[in-house]
Amino acid sequence: MNAQNILGIYISKDTATVVCLGSQGAGQSILGCFSVSDQEKGGQTLQTLATLIARGCAERGLEFTEAAVALDCAMFMQHNIHSDFTDPKQIAATVRFDTEEALATDITDVVLAFNVTSSDQAGSQLSIFTAQRKILSDVILSLQSNNIDPVTIEPDVNCLSRFLFRSVSLPEDLHPSFGMLSQRSGYLVIPPSPTRPGSQKTSTARTFLVGPTQDRVELLAREILMTTALIETGDAVNSLKIFDSTGLLDYQQLNNKLGIKVDEFDLTGPVVTDPQTISGCDDMVDFAVAYGAALAIQEKSQTINFRNDFMPYQGKKVRLQKALKFASYSVTVLMLAIGLYFQTQLFKTNKDRGKLRRLLTKDYSAVMPSQELPRKTNPVTKLGSELRRIRDVKRGLIGVKGEKSISSKLTLVLQAINSCAKQTNLNTDSISITEKSINIVGDTSSRSNTLKFFEAIKKNEMDILQQRLYTEDRQDHFSITVVPKNGSGS
Repeated sequence: MNAQNILGIYISKDTATVVCLGSQGAGQSILGCFSVSDQEKGGQTLQTLATLIARGCAERGLEFTEAAVALDCAMFMQHNIHSDFTDPKQIAATVRFDTEEALATDITDVVLAFNVTSSDQAGSQLSIFTAQRKILSDVILSLQSNNIDPVTIEPDVNCLSRFLFRSVSLPEDLHPSFGMLSQRSGYLVIPPSPTRPGSQKTSTARTFLVGPTQDRVELLAREILMTTALIETGDAVNSLKIFDSTGLLDYQQLNNKLGIKVDEFDLTGPVVTDPQTISGCDDMVDFAVAYGAALAIQEKSQTINFRNDFMPYQGKKVRLQKALKFASYSVTVLMLAIGLYFQTQLFKTNKDRGKLRRLLTKDYSAVMPSQELPRKTNPVTKLGSELRRIRDVKRGLIGVKGEKSISSKLTLVLQAINSCAKQTNLNTDSISITEKSINIVGDTSSRSNTLKFFEAIKKNEMDILQQRLYTEDRQDHFSITVVPKNGSGS
């Protein structure tokens, strides 16, 4: 969608006018305009209108990002009340109480919007617009179901006033009032007087319904007098500019009835460069109202927005939340992908490193240290140890190469046996000798004699590693494994 296109919608109970505005330099260009109506006028009129609006935009290729709605005067009411405050925040906080007290009715089911028309030391005069919640809900939900979420919903007279002051250019010394009549509605806008310091700061605007059989001259004359009476300073209306979209108004008759100068003016001429662009609109006043609704977004002007009080617009916030949510998901997926990639590369590198290490371990195990390097020793100590080893070799206790001597082990065992054989009634069944140990199987006459034999073994520089004892046929049998003590026989 084009980021600079705005859709203005003027909607009533059974008809709607749509204007699509685009940006062109410092101004706005009309991209398209059309009117739709519900011919059947059934119970789903607003839903039908919303569908026709969406279909009309699609058929004409009108793309937009934001939409604004002007509400027909038949769908709201206008009141003038007094507030004791002049600060806008205080007024906004108390306006519902003031309205309920002034109207003497329950406004629980009422949506409210207001505009400060004048302020002084006594307080402020407010122009209050009220609409039923159900009407606003039907309008918003019907449009949202067709992917149109209006940023603002304003009274039609406020949108028309914005269009009027935006498009109509008059000399500085001429400040007329304006009256506009469509096929169904009438509008009066009286600008504030710049010459009187006590005059209102904002224009006085009123809207009223126009029946198909009503005398437009009589109706307009009566409404002008009623509107003039609302001006607090009593400024008289001495010049009136009128636009009648039906072309049925008798300007001379109205001039005679009011006694003031009445002139016709071109409402849409200043903004319509190509009449073919607005050929789809049924009423030029409706076109101006829809155009003025779109201007509220493009020009950031002050709005009397019903959505500030009911179902506040969340479109930008929702889009931002969705964008942030999508961005967070994308970043998370990206970080996971990056982490998985580097983890895969690390796993592959470690796999190759482990494979290479296994190959190197197998091929170079002879030169690869497996234990800590020996600590430095004292040469004197080393020489003393070597001298003792040589003496043991000469004595026959150890071999030349440092291996344990079988004969020396057997000698130690025999010495132990001979030393206690008679006292213990020792019988030796078998003696098994290995390089590391000697296994002896035999028996004695009692357990105490067996223990004496064990003591003799230990006295002859031998240690008993394992032993097995049991008694059978009045003899104490044993099976032991002995080794020379450290430094003996090795």
